[in-house]
Amino acid sequence: MVTAAELLSIAAFCEGKHAQAFPSFGSERMGAPVVAFCRIDDKDIRLREPVVEPDALIVQDPTLLHQVDLFNGLDTRGYLLINTRRKYADLGLGDYVERFPPHHICTVAATEWALEFLGRPLPNAALLGAFAAVTGRVTLEAVIDAIQAKFAGTLGEQNVAAASKAYDTIRTN
Repeated sequence: MVTAAELLSIAAFCEGKHAQAFPSFGSERMGAPVVAFCRIDDKDIRLREPVVEPDALIVQDPTLLHQVDLFNGLDTRGYLLINTRRKYADLGLGDYVERFPPHHICTVAATEWALEFLGRPLPNAALLGAFAAVTGRVTLEAVIDAIQAKFAGTLGEQNVAAASKAYDTIRTN
């Protein structure tokens, strides 16, 4: 998620926006869940504190849904993307997501698309393509530019394909 936050900030920069990306590592053991943040605005961002009221939440690992307080601070006007094909009720989130507008919540088969296009379970690019489709905060073109700036050659092309697949799938549903 650290790379995803960085790519999202680069995508915002590509569109002339201001952005900052930063991870939050606790004192937990190695392999513990990692949280990464990205702020995007049309004006300078002077705030340096952790994000406590996110406008959007991307959950890369759905096994964390009930182990960590992921939803703390997320208002029902915000956006929620979860990397899974499972239904919200199967995830134990049926009642929670009913409070959101339907177009603000989305499950994304990001890991499946990463395996299809990259051959590895690295869902960041697909999640960012989905984020662009659901929120409109950045364009797919900006996500593609950010991916190509970070990853050259075949790896960049594969990540672009995964991001594009997620974007197109969500925009057509």
